[in-house]
Amino acid sequence: MTKDVLISIRGLQFDDSGLSHVASDEELDMIETICPGRYYYKNGAHYLLYEEVMEDFFESARSMIKLRDKDFTLIKKGAVNAQMVFSEGKKTMTDYQTPLGNILIALDTKKIEVHEDEDCMEIHITYGLEANYQFIADCNITIIVKSHQ
Repeated sequence: MTKDVLISIRGLQFDDSGLSHVASDEELDMIETICPGRYYYKNGAHYLLYEEVMEDFFESARSMIKLRDKDFTLIKKGAVNAQMVFSEGKKTMTDYQTPLGNILIALDTKKIEVHEDEDCMEIHITYGLEANYQFIADCNITIIVKSHQ
């Protein structure tokens, strides 16, 4: 894969005003973000670096994805700050910091699948999402990375 890539991230975005109960369809929306990024492979791990425009905030977030085997880490810095760790078969916790306040997030990762070839990589993550110790939803994230010439 080339250093310059296009990254498509498709998953759920939730309205954090209603996090005290299981989320309804109005609070969970499927969104897709497509942005240019940089790809690196170092010491047995894939790295993706990109800027994410945060719709409701004036500031963007610098994001880094690290993928090694069945462990996927997403680090965001800027408008929101978080280190989200998806590890197949494990439940992880993180403090998701936003300008509107912090949310304690739990990620109960069921499955991580990775398909890659010379110019493309697809990552599928299935997980349960909790916020402030309340179950929100069963979720999926799909990340598609393609070489960009």
